[in-house]
Amino acid sequence: MPFATFQLASTEGRPAVVATAIHNGHELRSEVDAHIALDPATRLREEDPFTDFFAAAFPDSAVVHRSRFEVDLNRPREIAVYADAEESWGLEVWSSPLPAPIREESLRLYDRFYNDLGAWLDGIAQARGGFVLYDLHSYNHRRDGPAAPPASPGENPVVNLGTGSLPTRWREVADGFCEAMAGQRIGGEAIDIRENVKFRGRQLAAWVNDRHGEHGCALAIELKKVWMDEWSGEIDEAMQHELREALLATVDPVTEAWRAIAGH
Repeated sequence: MPFATFQLASTEGRPAVVATAIHNGHELRSEVDAHIALDPATRLREEDPFTDFFAAAFPDSAVVHRSRFEVDLNRPREIAVYADAEESWGLEVWSSPLPAPIREESLRLYDRFYNDLGAWLDGIAQARGGFVLYDLHSYNHRRDGPAAPPASPGENPVVNLGTGSLPTRWREVADGFCEAMAGQRIGGEAIDIRENVKFRGRQLAAWVNDRHGEHGCALAIELKKVWMDEWSGEIDEAMQHELREALLATVDPVTEAWRAIAGH
């Protein structure tokens, strides 16, 4: 399987919204796997499994198939390969020191991904005048264990919108996303969407907003794992589909807000 898969709709006139799932992957190169101390289940809890399901709902999407434990594309390059437990939620990632050639190959993949992402987005911008990128992630809210109660909903919204790097120019795009998402329901309840509570967004959103900020922007979207059991990996398919439909319900208002600002 390739490191990442880029889908590009061939026709113009598509909605301006595109999606990425850069922490979706679970695979490791064999030479990385030989040095990793974490079992697959532990890795899976800290990855964003099944976010490809949400990204694939968009005609234009980029999905990464390798684990963030090989290289973390949502961190600055100098810390994209975890060095110690301080950089990885207290987890001891490596069973033995990672040889420099393995680290360098991971960073080469990091560079190639961002080169490919840039070319992909350049093509979309040329065809449509710009875009809004949904940088899709998921996050844990039951870190105390499978039998422990979940973390307080007050500090853990169902959808966390990260706008830490969003240029002021695109503020109404974020507002359009929040308003549309707040009008959706999952599991019979209105979706709790809040901004910058758990996460503000990181490398990918910042890179897109810096590189493409004149004609587009990135919204960092963290989905609380209410649609799956983060310990067993079991999916609640009904809630998963409801959340995907909620994301799709934001496309028209977000596109309208983008066009009003971009002049398209």
